[in-house]
Amino acid sequence: MLLKFLKFGVVGLLGMVIDFSITWLLKEKVKIHRYIASSTGFIVAATSNYFLNRIWTFESTDPRVLLEYGSFVIISVIGLGINNLFLYLFEKKLPFYVAKLFAIGVTVIWNFLANNYITFKALQSLP
Repeated sequence: MLLKFLKFGVVGLLGMVIDFSITWLLKEKVKIHRYIASSTGFIVAATSNYFLNRIWTFESTDPRVLLEYGSFVIISVIGLGINNLFLYLFEKKLPFYVAKLFAIGVTVIWNFLANNYITFKALQSLP
């Protein structure tokens, strides 16, 4: 499980680059509200993370990609709620992007555990 978590972390770092890049572009250049920009960055990163985690981290061969992806997205949306809650809480004391970094850290733990035990384990036992 440690190796999976490390791989998940590598994929997550790439996702973080994608998340921060999209968030920065939308917030700073397009002038979209910071929470909408952050949510958009998070969802784009979650989508790329699904495909990378399916192939590399969890090595899933389940042909029900849509079921897996649906589970991953639901877990990611719950993670998005966790992310925005912690972003809101941390932002009161820290600069926005520092708060976002901490919010991502909290969300990573949720995403890994939920995907490890639901998306890439429990769903495979369904007919």
